[in-house]
Amino acid sequence: MSEKEERELENALSSYYVDEDQVLAIIMLKIDTKEADNVATTISQFEHVDDVFLVTGETDIIAKVRFGNYPEMKHFVVDRLGKISGVKETRTMMVVTVYKENGRVMVKLPEEKERGGEGKEEGEASGEGE
Repeated sequence: MSEKEERELENALSSYYVDEDQVLAIIMLKIDTKEADNVATTISQFEHVDDVFLVTGETDIIAKVRFGNYPEMKHFVVDRLGKISGVKETRTMMVVTVYKENGRVMVKLPEEKERGGEGKEEGEASGEGE
């Protein structure tokens, strides 16, 4: 990607994620597997990191992170993660909509919106067939 294209992408992301908007992201890391425990432990110590998983497949570590705004997230990925010994590559996906998090439904079903009801918690009965 050229420098001009990077600036355009940066401007587009910054305008989409306004400074006041909280940013939730999933970051996938490729690492030197000999450094797995060190990398995962280091990442888990950052205050913005909610969860860290060592996984199998093309990605080695997945982290769920939450920031007050987009510039904070960019600083974390570039200046913090990128400098951890053993990190080879990062790939960041910014979350657009959370439907369910920590076992809690965050978005109402269409029929519940019409009735003005709340989303169901996991394990609640639907009331059908009772």
